Amino acid sequence: MEVKIGIRSVHREIVVETDLSAEQVEDEIRNALSVDRGGVFALTDVKGRRVVIPVASLGFVEIGEDESRPVGFGGTL
Repeated sequence: MEVKIGIRSVHREIVVETDLSAEQVEDEIRNALSVDRGGVFALTDVKGRRVVIPVASLGFVEIGEDESRPVGFGGTL
């Protein structure tokens, strides 16, 4: 699943490919936002790298689709 994270005052977004479901990513966001000042939002990507962002810096989080779309022209013979 692809997750795009916007950071305040930064023009480019961070794109993280993760094995989590949309519900799990949303739960992580909710947990991070529920912590009083000083909370962080953290995700681990498919290669095992961890992205940690202070909640105060979050601009937006866009959660992609759970299922991947087929690639190609499929069945156009």
